[in-house]
Amino acid sequence: MFKKVLIANRGEIAVRVIAALREMGIRSVAVYSEADRECLHARLADESVCIGPPPAIQSYLNIQALIAAAEVTQSEAIHPGYGFLAENPRFAEVCHDCGLVFIGPDASMMEKLGDKIAARNLAHKAGIPILGGTLDPVADARSATALARKLRFPVILKAAAGGGGRGMRVVTDEREFEPVFLSASEEAEKAFGDGRLYLEKYLENPRHVEIQIMADRKGEVLYFPERECSIQRRHQKLLEESPSPAVTPSLRKKMGECAVKLMKMAHYEGAATVEFLLDEDGLFYFMEVNTRIQVEHPVTEEVTGVDLIQAQVAVAAGERIAPLRKRLQPLGHAIEFRINAEDPKTFVPSPGKVTGLVWPGGPGVRVDSHLYAGYTVPPHYDSLLAKIIVRGADRAEAIRRARRALSCTVVEGVKTSIPLFLRILDNAAFAQGDLSTRFLERQAIV
Repeated sequence: MFKKVLIANRGEIAVRVIAALREMGIRSVAVYSEADRECLHARLADESVCIGPPPAIQSYLNIQALIAAAEVTQSEAIHPGYGFLAENPRFAEVCHDCGLVFIGPDASMMEKLGDKIAARNLAHKAGIPILGGTLDPVADARSATALARKLRFPVILKAAAGGGGRGMRVVTDEREFEPVFLSASEEAEKAFGDGRLYLEKYLENPRHVEIQIMADRKGEVLYFPERECSIQRRHQKLLEESPSPAVTPSLRKKMGECAVKLMKMAHYEGAATVEFLLDEDGLFYFMEVNTRIQVEHPVTEEVTGVDLIQAQVAVAAGERIAPLRKRLQPLGHAIEFRINAEDPKTFVPSPGKVTGLVWPGGPGVRVDSHLYAGYTVPPHYDSLLAKIIVRGADRAEAIRRARRALSCTVVEGVKTSIPLFLRILDNAAFAQGDLSTRFLERQAIV
């Protein structure tokens, strides 16, 4: 097992990884930008290293600075968290070349699955259901329009290197296709340095359901209970739960086996999430693979009792995942709420100083956060402040606990998404589990 691990990330996920490492008896090294000097992860780690100015490109995305920090602190491995360089094959490759263990898949696996088009092709070869669309990038707006006409509108354009809803556009009318195509490609180029797009038939009212997997270097792959991630705004997840209200044990088995088959074909190692769309007839379609730990991993931990971060670290150190087999059935129900520093009506970011803070407690409530009273939320990074996770014996109890937990949470000085979640919890369709990726729009919640 490793003696020291550097965390190439910040904020909430860095704090989460530090906690997991501490339980394992592994020393942690935090990195921070000048804007994050007072961030909690820099205070909690056993060692901390400043890696550059506030802009992420000069700090958290600076591979040279991260490698130098690892070498100076004599770290043996690097945990990338999520976002930033977590799905960057070049970073994984440089870590390997410098004698550092990258806690995640190697560069070749990442390229095979992190590229959405390559992953879609692999799923197709594996016989996993995919939506109608292209298996190659669309060359230009004109040829893409012709393909969209054959698929019949509505269609969705997606970035090959995409994530977080960027470079993704729904097109309902041929007349608007070309400008939307150019806009999506430009956004993808700016966000990922890759403007390639592919085309899929758009499902009008699907659920977004994903399967967490863990794979060891001996080729064993396990799947965990599914997560329902349908509550979204502009293709970005807001809250997640496990298990899904719509997934039966037999459907869970089918989706899980498809995820395992795909990962085995890719000779994958580490944690990943295979994402699917589930239609109103109960049919599922492969969407993409995330080759990292997900923001929403705590709901899986809450219903299985498995620490997924520790499992990641153990796999990277060469340990087997067989002991986890007995803990793969969901026990109870968990819901996670992403508490963002933003206006709950307009979603405009709300950076600033946190002047007061009270987190919820009591049975079945967990808070993952880097926030504390007096901390100044910087404007340079993602607006995620915390994740409030609740667990109950069933979904109804989890909802009651969520309402209690959110209503007694106090964050003063910045606006947060909590009022939005309280409106969702009071919605009758949500209580009934009647969810889709268009939930907010159809229920007129925002």
